[in-house]
Amino acid sequence: MLTAPQFLVPLMQAPVAVLGGGISGRAAAKLIEKLEASVVIYDQAGGQGVEEVFQANQHRLLVVSPGFELDHPWVMEARSAGLVCLAEIDFASLFWRGEVVAVTGTNGKTTLTEFLSFALNAAGRDACAVGNVGNAFSEVVAKRDGGAPDSIAICEVSSFQAEALHHFRADAAIWTNFAEDHLERHQSMTAYFMAKWRVLERAIGGQVFAGSSVARVAEDYGQSLPESAIIDTEESAGDILLRGTAFEGQPQRENFILAAAWWRAAGLREPVLYAAAQNFAVGPHRLARVGEYGGAVWWNDSKATNFHATEAALSHFGGKVILIAGGKSKGGDVAAFVERIQSRLKHVLLIGETRNILATLFGAAGVSHQSCADLAEAVRRASEIIEQDDEVLLSPGFSSLDQFSGYAQRGDTFVQVLKSVIFSS
Repeated sequence: MLTAPQFLVPLMQAPVAVLGGGISGRAAAKLIEKLEASVVIYDQAGGQGVEEVFQANQHRLLVVSPGFELDHPWVMEARSAGLVCLAEIDFASLFWRGEVVAVTGTNGKTTLTEFLSFALNAAGRDACAVGNVGNAFSEVVAKRDGGAPDSIAICEVSSFQAEALHHFRADAAIWTNFAEDHLERHQSMTAYFMAKWRVLERAIGGQVFAGSSVARVAEDYGQSLPESAIIDTEESAGDILLRGTAFEGQPQRENFILAAAWWRAAGLREPVLYAAAQNFAVGPHRLARVGEYGGAVWWNDSKATNFHATEAALSHFGGKVILIAGGKSKGGDVAAFVERIQSRLKHVLLIGETRNILATLFGAAGVSHQSCADLAEAVRRASEIIEQDDEVLLSPGFSSLDQFSGYAQRGDTFVQVLKSVIFSS
């Protein structure tokens, strides 16, 4: 049976406020109800069972979804009214009885989270993937009654979640890589880095593992890593035991190297990890081969929502690529991004809010390009210019939220248009 820590008991005598009517917020509400406390969900977007006007004076405790920034007016109002404010992942962690392995990074963290959970279960351990992976920690805590002491939660932690951590504790923390992203929220690379750094700080008494790019920039942001924490993820040689797996080449090899570093430190048998790699499939929309048409191969990498992810995808190809890119800006140096990738491109189809600035920059760089009203037009135009052995890659480099509900819908739309309009013609 779940019981609240002593400091929460008086706070939960009044209805608990939850900000956010999405996955995290509703999961937190389920956990609160399981604790036999009352809850009110607030979200300006509305929805069933959701209040649209925040009433701070009705509450003592506020649980905040990661979509709400720390300076959101409702959060500021709650603090001014004396409410205790906890991030959803922070709140859930107070009730988890098992171990926690925290995973963060600019890219790769979802795949690494899913793979470690998969491999641990294959090894006979009770493990679950939680957090930013799409399975809210609160949801799992509620369903499992806090988990067993030998359960392991592999918890993906985004920078949005990390910046507000106070009670969350990890037995180990893994930071895959660091690159420009989410500057629309964090405003500076320093603030973005320090939000991620918070995850390592919460590995109290545990081990930390950081990829090459994290180690390379840590000192630039006034931080240092112990030598034992630094894992060479960029210059490592190929591994014959990974041939034919999702981790055979970069960028996924980086994930396996970090998984193996933690696996060995945990005293687990390495052959079991390699066996799991043979059976593991990465999630959809991650550099997935959709099929062939007109002599060209078409690839869906819709999950590439930042510059680093698109650059990693382009490195997969030996020749120049026809790229579909663009979307909602997340901040960052777009001109530098264009400069870095221009030599890898045969032609670019541009979509979304950023298509005009991208057209200007690609035009100045002398890269052949076209602006398109939507993804369907981009696919159609690509089909008109492809030649034998071309590679057509959807790897937008930007958020999907200008035209889609998320990267999954963008990727699904891409595949649907290809299969129903292009491949069938």
